[in-house]
Amino acid sequence: MKLKKTRSAQTPPQKRRASMLGVGLDNTDGQVRITRGDNFTLCGGSEETHSIMQETAVKVNETLERKGKTLDETSPQEFRDILFDVVDRLRR
Repeated sequence: MKLKKTRSAQTPPQKRRASMLGVGLDNTDGQVRITRGDNFTLCGGSEETHSIMQETAVKVNETLERKGKTLDETSPQEFRDILFDVVDRLRR
């Protein structure tokens, strides 16, 4: 049986909001690392991994800002292209 979600007549539909989620799984020092920012939440990881996730999220947001777009306005394909470009630049 498949259930269908319904809205009451009084509940207005909520606007979807895009966000990036980064999860680091290589933490061995017992530290809990969580960073929240515009359009992103980052959890876990070693100090190095968490730092890389932070820099990546910030650079993605800077790229979007230069393009005059928000994450909500970005297609999945365009987001992927931006993310891969940022990661490529960070590896150099």
